[in-house]
Amino acid sequence: MANTPTIYFICGAGLGSSLACQMEAEEVLASHKIRANTEHESVSSVGGIKTDVIVSAESFRPQIEKYDIDPSITLVYLHNIVDKDEITQKLIPALEGREA
Repeated sequence: MANTPTIYFICGAGLGSSLACQMEAEEVLASHKIRANTEHESVSSVGGIKTDVIVSAESFRPQIEKYDIDPSITLVYLHNIVDKDEITQKLIPALEGREA
């Protein structure tokens, strides 16, 4: 990967499920030897976030889509935020797609 992407993990308060998802994703990224800057934040902060990728649960999609998000930010929604298989299937291609 040419540059190190930044990934924000989003949940309601930015303290619980987003951190759990971040930790699972970091293991997935490490297993694929992908370096990334990772952060977690609350859904109310989404409008001001400057990042490459936002990862969140499907349940937060309606709230996130209310914001005018920079179209260069890739959005990844998960049904199960701690499922490494789903994280792998959705996050890794999203990161690889940013290289093109």
